[in-house]
Amino acid sequence: QKKIYKYKKVLSNPSRWEVVLKEIRTLVDMALTSPLQDDSIHQAPLEIVSKLLSENNNLTTQDHESIIVAIAPLLENNHPPPDLCEFFCKHCRERPRSMVVIEVFTPVVQRILKHNMDFGKCPRLRLFTQEYILALNELNAGMEVVKKFIHSMHGPTGQCPHPRVLPNLVAVCLAAIYSCYEEFINSRDNSPSLKEIRNGCQQQCDRKPNLPLRLLHTSPDLVSQEATLTESRLKPVIVTSNEIHVEVERNNTANQKMTANVGNDSEPNLIDCLMVSPTCSTMSIELSAQADRILGCYVEILKMLSDYDDWRPALASLLQPIPFPKEALAHEKFTKELKYVIQRFAEDPRQEVHSCLLSVRAGKDGWFQLYSPGGVACDDDGELFASMVHILMGSCYKTKKFLLSLAENKLGPCMLLALRGNQTMVEILCLMLEYNIIDNNDTQLQIISTLESTDVGKRMYEQLCDRQRELKELQRKGGPTRLTLPSKSTDADLARLLSSGSFGNLENLSLAFTNVTSACAEYLIKLPSLKQLNLWSTQFGDAGLRLLSEHLTMLQVLNLCETPVTDAGLLALSSMKSLCSLNMNSTKLSADTYEDLKAKLPNLKEVDVRYTEAW
Repeated sequence: QKKIYKYKKVLSNPSRWEVVLKEIRTLVDMALTSPLQDDSIHQAPLEIVSKLLSENNNLTTQDHESIIVAIAPLLENNHPPPDLCEFFCKHCRERPRSMVVIEVFTPVVQRILKHNMDFGKCPRLRLFTQEYILALNELNAGMEVVKKFIHSMHGPTGQCPHPRVLPNLVAVCLAAIYSCYEEFINSRDNSPSLKEIRNGCQQQCDRKPNLPLRLLHTSPDLVSQEATLTESRLKPVIVTSNEIHVEVERNNTANQKMTANVGNDSEPNLIDCLMVSPTCSTMSIELSAQADRILGCYVEILKMLSDYDDWRPALASLLQPIPFPKEALAHEKFTKELKYVIQRFAEDPRQEVHSCLLSVRAGKDGWFQLYSPGGVACDDDGELFASMVHILMGSCYKTKKFLLSLAENKLGPCMLLALRGNQTMVEILCLMLEYNIIDNNDTQLQIISTLESTDVGKRMYEQLCDRQRELKELQRKGGPTRLTLPSKSTDADLARLLSSGSFGNLENLSLAFTNVTSACAEYLIKLPSLKQLNLWSTQFGDAGLRLLSEHLTMLQVLNLCETPVTDAGLLALSSMKSLCSLNMNSTKLSADTYEDLKAKLPNLKEVDVRYTEAW
């Protein structure tokens, strides 16, 4: 403490900077050689230097670099204090090509990213990391240097050994992208809220004064208030800030659509605001050169992160809530560049990745909606949309709920792509017919005409008709009421058996100790009288359970003992209200899921949860 006090006193009144630099080096040596194990021993010199720099703004660049090099050994195991971070940021901005950035700042930033940092409490550490990456981008090799840095953070192996690196990098990227639109976001402090946009944005007198973004209305109630603005109504309105120019024009059709929803008090979803807002029907965002460079750099980093297989699940989860301002989503350049990341999610066969294309919860929009035809980010003829539908349908999303959503919101694009020969969309239309998703006869006929207009559609529709004839034969009254398949039977064996006659009376089916998988659910859901199903010691999984839960709502007894089902599939059973006996012995059932099922299945009387977490 005496030594620290002495150095504080000496450095508080600097005379010659040669002496000051020598004293700083001595101070650092003292902290490094001290046998005492205390964080304050290393933090105190950093705080002294930080105060020295903040009180002396007339230092030369050479003095700055000499001081940074002198305190570099202390930064290997300690985070720089806030004021020092601000000094480092300034150096990155003013001297991005300095060797200090590469040699001294790189290990400091690596330590920040590898440790469990809360950037909410330490925003200057995040800002320093952001400025450091921008400084790397200013070097001659540009993004190649940034790419090497990202690779060094991941490591040479297929699995990154540092779990905090990805969340911290994503946090830095999101903050940097937000900063590109921050001035425009601040300029709309007095602009309408999402609810006001949905309700047509009420009268001018209700808004705050000095409105930076003039809103154009076609409501007759507002004609008197806006009589003096006739000339401005006839021209686009330009909103200018230092970095962004926004052109806003009227859209009568959108305004009429919004007027119909005036009575709705619910918060509008993001896409509705961007697509049918009467105030923002045409939005052209132009960033400054600096903001454009920042945006390009950090969107490119998100692309790099999406290329690592082990990082992709966590990245998809972090981006699933769409953590970007609506100005970014309305910016064509941003959504066009980000499309690569969404494409990577859509190509990943892992369910935990491509399921993040859907919204976080009902009523909210997801990437699937944004990049679908009619969405604000869609800039193609539906290729990405078809890719997303293909991966989702190939997973466990071949359900009525998903098909109903497509039929209600995306039937037109589906039919257009099917007309162009897209096999995924042809399959979607066939499933809609097979599951009776479409009630309107005219629409059904239009779908059939669309299918018969292409070779692939005609072939799949013929197969559908064959399946429908087999289904009628299968569901015809008659046949046994109980059926047990021999052990080692497969999905193909079950399909062959069910296609051999009528099973309209089948109530009890045992597939215990067979080799059937979730694929056999396609055949099980066609048994109209099935009440008892035994899947003991099979490979029946979550995808099959989801399908059963939507179609076999009258099932009363279900045995899942020793099957690979997890909470993800078991939670779907909550819709099977007729279940009175459920065996989940030796499954991956959790205690929380068990309590949830008990609460949602009122008729459940017999439950076996032995050898599970809920036991």
